[in-house]
Amino acid sequence: MTDLVQITDTGHVRTIRLNRPHVKNALTDELAWSVISAVDAAAQDDSIWVIAITGSGDAFCAGLDLTMQDRTSPFSPQNAQLDDLNWVGHFLLSIRRRCDKPVVGGVNGVAVGAGLGLAMACDVRLVARSARLMAGYTRIGGSPDGGLTITLPQAMGYERAMRFMMENRTVMGEEAVAIGMAGEVVADDSFAQRLEAYCQDLCRWSPITLRLLKRGMVKSMESTDMEQQLRYELANIRRAFASEDAKEARQAFLEKRQPVFRGL
Repeated sequence: MTDLVQITDTGHVRTIRLNRPHVKNALTDELAWSVISAVDAAAQDDSIWVIAITGSGDAFCAGLDLTMQDRTSPFSPQNAQLDDLNWVGHFLLSIRRRCDKPVVGGVNGVAVGAGLGLAMACDVRLVARSARLMAGYTRIGGSPDGGLTITLPQAMGYERAMRFMMENRTVMGEEAVAIGMAGEVVADDSFAQRLEAYCQDLCRWSPITLRLLKRGMVKSMESTDMEQQLRYELANIRRAFASEDAKEARQAFLEKRQPVFRGL
């Protein structure tokens, strides 16, 4: 494990904290795989009953680090040969399929793109009042990945999820709870304490009960094959990112200007 992820155990609770605060915990390959490895390790540790995932500084996760896209692309040829899902698919698989312990998302600040995918992969979410949640894919000429075509309709319903992503909406803490993206909004200045208290409170129950509860809930939600859906997402975003419009969108994003699309 690298210092890109901080691991803290308090009683039966393990907190996994993304630790690139200077770039709002934007994802590189190393950071993303470190989060996945941390979840997998916690899933295998019988002393851990509840897992929390949160961010350092004032952000949860700003998504893929676009300033390092050539080095950290989740679609590099070598990685694609080794694992065609790469980390964008394994966020959801590690949290929902390989881990039968409750995973609490502590959305302490901005959560965008794959960062939102990580948050929505969690079983439940606490969100800071000032946190900003956004899919952001239309802005960079992409289509949803990170399991968002699974988790957002589950949480919000089909139309709300469509509008949220299609309109590139930004949702803050209170509204996130109102539309089903999170279960509780917390004041910014007490967020860390409330996240810890909530996770500790879950430890009042038998870990066997919690694990069986999660297994049943996850199984009931898998009416479609999860890996098939994740591959479908990746096929779509590969096509989207290969377009000239997507290149223009990313260039405009970095140059802080409005993109000019041509449908190519």
